[in-house]
Amino acid sequence: MPQWLGLSRRRFQDLIGSQFPDVDPTVFQEYGRPLDPERWDEMADLRNLLLQNMTRNAEQDTVMADILVAGCMGSDHLWQDLGLWQRPELTRMMHEYFRPLAERNDRDMKWKKFLYKQLCDREGIHTCRAPTCAGCIDYAGCFGPED
Repeated sequence: MPQWLGLSRRRFQDLIGSQFPDVDPTVFQEYGRPLDPERWDEMADLRNLLLQNMTRNAEQDTVMADILVAGCMGSDHLWQDLGLWQRPELTRMMHEYFRPLAERNDRDMKWKKFLYKQLCDREGIHTCRAPTCAGCIDYAGCFGPED
């Protein structure tokens, strides 16, 4: 994940302070990579998509949107880029925070691919893939039957 989970330093510190009050958030300042400024327009589009589909209108949901956007900048499946143990955890999170969007994924498409497809559909682009598929360690498993 990128530095501060893709949040501003202040929002990250507030998140750590509220969820892990005994942890000093400055111990994380050396971890992660900065987000690529050349992808800021893409990140803004993803963020807008998520914010338009929030289950609730709460600050926690906007934090989750920012973390998901940062995860989309990774090169593996979104659940892996977020550091989750398995894909169903991401599915539960999507249903909790972004239910209208999650319910549209009724064919269980991989989440990162699904999010980018939503962006492409908005623009009328009918052949679209997540931008980092070619570098994914599980590329071959994304196509064909899922046995």
